[in-house]
Amino acid sequence: MLNRPLYELLPYGYMALGGISFMMLEPDYALLSSIVLFILGARIYALRSQNRRTDPAKRRKSGNMPKAMYDLMPFLYVLSALAIFKYLPEKMFPLLAICLLTYGFYVMFRRSMYRRHRIPVSTSMF
Repeated sequence: MLNRPLYELLPYGYMALGGISFMMLEPDYALLSSIVLFILGARIYALRSQNRRTDPAKRRKSGNMPKAMYDLMPFLYVLSALAIFKYLPEKMFPLLAICLLTYGFYVMFRRSMYRRHRIPVSTSMF
């Protein structure tokens, strides 16, 4: 078994490795592999995040977007920003990439505010 700090960092590591590989590597198979690695890291993060939701279910807004797409949207913003930085580095495109990157991190931060583990309350008496 992995110790807790390493286990908690795995999805971030997958996304970081996927993002760095996407920016640094050129072959098509390497780009595809880095995108898959990034998306799988995001999916692991989203699954853990859903498990740790602390907001009441009745306060959640329902939308018309599929749940899997909704969970991955901030990560798709970040991946799109990386693609713009890599393939369209001229004119005003980097500004668009910075906006996408900022908004993606903002959405991730807002979602993380309602996703905290609670320590189980023990009812046993000694």
